Amino acid sequence: MIATVPDPIVFGTSGWRAVIAEQFTFAHVRLVVRVIGDYLAHQGMQGRPVVVGYDTRFLSDRFAREAAGVLAAQGWDVLIANRDVPTPVVSHAILDRRAAGAVNITASHNPPEYNGVKFSPAWGGPALPDTTRWIENRIAARRADGAARENHTTGRRGAVEPFDPREAYLTHLRTVIDSAAIRAAKLRVAIDVMHGTARGYLDAALRADGCEVTVLHEQLDPLFGGSAPDPSERRLTELAALMREGRYHLGLATDGDADRFGVLDADGTYITANEVLALAFQYLIETRGANTVRASRSKGGVARSVATSHLVDLVAARYGRAVYETGVGFKYIGRLIADGKLVVGGEEAQGLAIGGHVPDKDGIIACLLLAEMVARTGKPLRRQLEELTAAVGARHYRRIDHALPAERVTAVLARLRHVTSIGGFPIIHQDEVEGIKKWYFDESSWMIIRPSGTEPVVRLYAEAPTIERMEALMKAGVALIGADG
Repeated sequence: MIATVPDPIVFGTSGWRAVIAEQFTFAHVRLVVRVIGDYLAHQGMQGRPVVVGYDTRFLSDRFAREAAGVLAAQGWDVLIANRDVPTPVVSHAILDRRAAGAVNITASHNPPEYNGVKFSPAWGGPALPDTTRWIENRIAARRADGAARENHTTGRRGAVEPFDPREAYLTHLRTVIDSAAIRAAKLRVAIDVMHGTARGYLDAALRADGCEVTVLHEQLDPLFGGSAPDPSERRLTELAALMREGRYHLGLATDGDADRFGVLDADGTYITANEVLALAFQYLIETRGANTVRASRSKGGVARSVATSHLVDLVAARYGRAVYETGVGFKYIGRLIADGKLVVGGEEAQGLAIGGHVPDKDGIIACLLLAEMVARTGKPLRRQLEELTAAVGARHYRRIDHALPAERVTAVLARLRHVTSIGGFPIIHQDEVEGIKKWYFDESSWMIIRPSGTEPVVRLYAEAPTIERMEALMKAGVALIGADG
């Protein structure tokens, strides 16, 4: 009989994710959480509680209770959320309760058949690679030596206490958002919470600021209406139709765990996360001025992931601010937020954080900031964007995802190792950020081809100063990947 090797448990760009009942099982969740408890003990965090949160996915509440039980058996006192909770609220609870860290049962924007475990240490942001490698290696060792099923109890069993993090988080929002400006504008806002955790948070915050709010998809549904809870343009058609019918000022959306955002202008036009990042950076410096977050007063900069548009770089150059280019995964931006270096940070995958707030992406704060921008300037977002690009210049950006089996992803990556030109465009130089190669064809045109950290797809990104050049680069990139893998 041939012994089989179990699939490794690997933390991707934001935690470990897997298909429910295949690899995402109660046994595996208990093992992962047990090792997280080991890590916290290794870090000397005894005496501080551990926060446990969960989203609206199938069995997430059950997995969370199992996680709390494992941690309590190790001697940790546990604060378990009294209902499904947004990921940024979990981040805030770590800081608010001076917790050792948090275990969050969520697969964020992934399709409904997935679930996941996200770990955030005491500084409040997503665990960095050194931390997740420690966890992965210990999990592998436990599985190899047959210790995966051990209980590892201590002499003291920790207490498990339900808690409600909502009011503390909503109160904190008032310190980073200009509620008075929103209230004075009397905005009409349509929101889509996509059957996720933002209900009772985003709508409540907007109503408290005097907005008239219409909510889509606020009922619990672990199947998310039959599609992934991802606030991308193609999944916001119902919200766009409502916008066009109802004369709203703004359409806002959040994903399954409310750490990502989507936004529609007054006419239903989708505003990309790349555009939002540039607009938010300019607004926080120019309109908020001395009253903005503390990082800006000390000439704080902006962070963007390596695959995010350079439009925000043009804004940074205008105001003499630093640009931090990070690897893919919001953990890197979160660490810069925690270190007080940023006015704002973001990524093209609908993530945004601002200085003075939690060091993780937060779809709720992004939506409220956009409402503040419309309220305070009195201008639709599209007009604000037109004024911005007229002042600093334009960049044309596109991303395409190719679904490919794992073995074909490997073949594509091998094909890319030694390229010197793509579609007749010579590569003048390349950068490598956290293992991701970025090819430049001139100082304003670039391309990335990389595998997803959480899904079986290859992602292609390209940007150029003209639409024609960007489209030519995308065509060349698709040909290089091969549409059939």
